[in-house]
Amino acid sequence: MAESNTLLKNSDGRGGAINIAPRVLEIIASIAAVKVKGVDRMRGSFATGVNELFGHKDFGKGIKLSLNDQNQVSIDIYVYVEYGVSVPKVALEIQDKVKQQLLFMTELDVVDVNVHIEGIVHAHSESKVDPNSLFADKDKSKGENK
Repeated sequence: MAESNTLLKNSDGRGGAINIAPRVLEIIASIAAVKVKGVDRMRGSFATGVNELFGHKDFGKGIKLSLNDQNQVSIDIYVYVEYGVSVPKVALEIQDKVKQQLLFMTELDVVDVNVHIEGIVHAHSESKVDPNSLFADKDKSKGENK
């Protein structure tokens, strides 16, 4: 994560400066990446996994920012994609969406969006459990006297 705030140019000539915390840029990039069809989730650490168990969503996970002296942003994005998608197409769409969102929301010059595919996730199958009869036998004839 970048250490200092990002200074934006004030385009309308009014006085004052606009500073954006790097954490804000990470969150914008992360949300834009997750919204791409085919992205399952962002890479996180053990700590972010534990925090999510307790209901705290970390939207900045899986993002690494670098700022140069001209306030140009370079971003590394670490994602897991769904099985069966075209990985190059998903990666290109992530790059486009992240650049668009950061330009739209901050007007920052994004130099690089490097997408790192950390893994492929198989589709989750939903279990068909009836919550009203959790302990019911699947086969009613089992255990019955005939």
